[in-house]
Amino acid sequence: MPVTQLIEVSVTVADLAGTAAFYRNLLGLEVGPEQALDPAWNCLLGLKEGTVVRAADVAIGQQVIKLVAFDPPGLEYPSERASNDQWFQHVALVSGDITSLWERLTGGSPGVITKGSPVRLPANTGGVTAFKFRDPEGHPLELIFFPRGVGDPQWQGKTASGIVGYDHTAIATMDVGRSVAFYTELLGFKVGARSLNTGVEQDRLDGLRDCQLDVVALEPASRVTPHVELLHYRRPPGRTSTSEVRANDVASARQIHNVDDLDALVGRLETEGVTFVSPGMATLKDGRKAATIRDPDGHMIVLME
Repeated sequence: MPVTQLIEVSVTVADLAGTAAFYRNLLGLEVGPEQALDPAWNCLLGLKEGTVVRAADVAIGQQVIKLVAFDPPGLEYPSERASNDQWFQHVALVSGDITSLWERLTGGSPGVITKGSPVRLPANTGGVTAFKFRDPEGHPLELIFFPRGVGDPQWQGKTASGIVGYDHTAIATMDVGRSVAFYTELLGFKVGARSLNTGVEQDRLDGLRDCQLDVVALEPASRVTPHVELLHYRRPPGRTSTSEVRANDVASARQIHNVDDLDALVGRLETEGVTFVSPGMATLKDGRKAATIRDPDGHMIVLME
């Protein structure tokens, strides 16, 4: 009954057309037509009946980011924001020519996180080159380039100037041991890699000072990429959530995973006292069953069969 693969990442936006234009025009990605979501998603996401849900799919290689707008809307993304906030979640976009994209973004991105040009991290933490920024709504994103022999084999030899897929979604956690136990023991993820990242390169990448953070890659049981990464900042400490981020709040982002035997998994999660957003399982119009939970830091996870 483990999580078998990350299907997509879903993020809440206030301006669906404007955010879609950012992904299309500045990042060069294909954005599908606007669609009305099944009303059953209101139950699944803990929203009131009658909430209107519109969405658009951003195609990134073989992966998808789903932009979702709600009426009535929730809260805007917090004006104070940093890479170590408890609600932080980014998507790592892979490119073979990160410099060209960075040059484009420095002229049009509404929010840059990394100080200066893309950062090459030390070899002991992977040796990747990366740059962090934000979309118009405040959601953090990362551009990432993998050198030879590093990362999933599908990223090797990519020289295209555009974005070819996403490697992972990374979430902040206040207690890395607690989160590793949650994802591995309850959801069936495997620890693929872990590192302790420090130094001036990490400081520049995150726009913070004196960083020391644990990075833990968690792989689904069947398809290891894209995967989930845990980011635990030993220092500097991040802001903690004072209330739950609801699905229609712009700071909300959701991991959507495929699961083997959802009934059994839901039963176990209920027994373990895991927080549910949905009242148990919900059935969508296409017949699929799904349930939504929160991890120990409040990040929302949709489990589908």
